[in-house]
Amino acid sequence: MYSFDLLLAEHGAPVLAGIKTANLITCRRAWYPDLPELLKTYQAVFHDRGVRFRILCACDYRFLLLIYRPERLLNDLASQEARTLLMQNGYPMEEGLDALLEHLSERIMTNREFPHEIGLFLGYPVEDVRGFIEQRGKDCKLSGYWKVYGDEQAARRLFHQFDRCRDTARGYIERGMTILELFAA
Repeated sequence: MYSFDLLLAEHGAPVLAGIKTANLITCRRAWYPDLPELLKTYQAVFHDRGVRFRILCACDYRFLLLIYRPERLLNDLASQEARTLLMQNGYPMEEGLDALLEHLSERIMTNREFPHEIGLFLGYPVEDVRGFIEQRGKDCKLSGYWKVYGDEQAARRLFHQFDRCRDTARGYIERGMTILELFAA
C-alpha cells in the first residue's frame, strides 16, 4: 500500500508543480477508505495554490480522483476544437466548470466505455484526443502519458518533464517529507 502522499507524488506531482493541467488517480478504497475526509485537508491547503481535488467516481473497490488546476483547465477547454468535441458528447459548455466535471462524472459512471474525451480534462492536446477517438487507440506515433497522434517531439519533452517531476517528488516523499511540505510550504 502506498501512503497517500506517495500516491500523490507518483500521479499528481506535475499538477501540484504547475506543469500539468490535471491528472486522474485511481485510489483503492481498501487502502484509502476515508479518502473523502482526507481530501478536506488537502483541499484547504492547496486551494490558495490553485489546485483542486474532486472524486469523479466512487464504487465498492475504488475512487477515481481528479487533481486539477481550474484556471488552466478552463483555458484548455476554451478552444473551439475542444468545445466542439465536448458538445458532441452532451457537455453543457455554458454552465461552468463544475457542470462540465459533473457531466464527466456521470459519463464515467454510466457508460460501458470510458469517455475518451477525458483527455481534454487532463490537459492532453486536442489533436491527440481526437486522434485517439478516430483511430480507436491504434496507430499512434508515441505512447506515454497519453497516445500521441500530433506533435511527437513536444509530447516527448513534456513526458520527460513529467517523469523528472514525479521522480523528484517521489524521492523527497520516500526520504520523509510530506506532500504538503513539498508543494504547499
